[in-house]
Amino acid sequence: MPSDNAAAVSAFVEGAPPGELADVIADVKKLTVNEPRILDSITPAFRKYNEEQLTTVKLPGASKNVLISTYNSLEDGQYYDTESQRSFIFDHQTQKASDVQPYTLDSEHSDLITALLKSLTTHSTEHYPSATTTACPAFPSGHIALLLVSNKYSPQNFWNGRWRSTYLLNPCSPSTTLTGTINVDVHYYEDGNVRLMTTKKIPEMKVEASPALSPVALAAEVVRKIAGVEKAYQEDLNRGFGRLSEGEFKGLRRQLPVTRQKVEWEKIGGYRLGQDIGGGRSR
Repeated sequence: MPSDNAAAVSAFVEGAPPGELADVIADVKKLTVNEPRILDSITPAFRKYNEEQLTTVKLPGASKNVLISTYNSLEDGQYYDTESQRSFIFDHQTQKASDVQPYTLDSEHSDLITALLKSLTTHSTEHYPSATTTACPAFPSGHIALLLVSNKYSPQNFWNGRWRSTYLLNPCSPSTTLTGTINVDVHYYEDGNVRLMTTKKIPEMKVEASPALSPVALAAEVVRKIAGVEKAYQEDLNRGFGRLSEGEFKGLRRQLPVTRQKVEWEKIGGYRLGQDIGGGRSR
């Protein structure tokens, strides 16, 4: 049924690995030649993918990327970028931006948002090879969202990866608090198909602040907390990779063939497959 096909295609789109959405779309078109309009029917899946993955795009005439999320979403498919003070229309299927217009952010925390974005951008430049950041008002009312995404694609070496950080700052509580989530997604597909997907929930942290603290000073303290959390998680991942390499992955490989003897590869041409390698009798 068409609805079943649409649900399956939506799942393919929402599960596309980093940097590979165009490849997924191309494959879907080959598999659904009898339903040429099926991609147009799953716009919600494209939107969900782009907003959850913090998809980046360059505005026409711009040199820097901006990102797509639920936090900087406006009405009718429009989004805005805090730093450039621009709004734009984003096509979720082609991942292209258009109709760029001036946009003024209206928030009681405008000065703090500007300071946070500056500090977060400095942090991302120091620690990530390629990153896009933003800061913007968020729900619940009075909260501020801080978003960071770093993509590294190497299709010539058969791997792509993405780091996503999402934080919510509550500067209005009696004690300023910060919560967040870190997502890492790496896909390796040379002679196989291996994908690492991890999620780290950051529990509520108190940020040392006082009414007399300036927006710039508060932003620096918030990003210091973020830097500490991300450094600790990267170190946890490195230790985890070491355990995988020496443990689970190593256990997947048979150390010796069923004969319990190493294969003498220089004599491979002389082996009789069933008897000498498999240990069975020749007939």
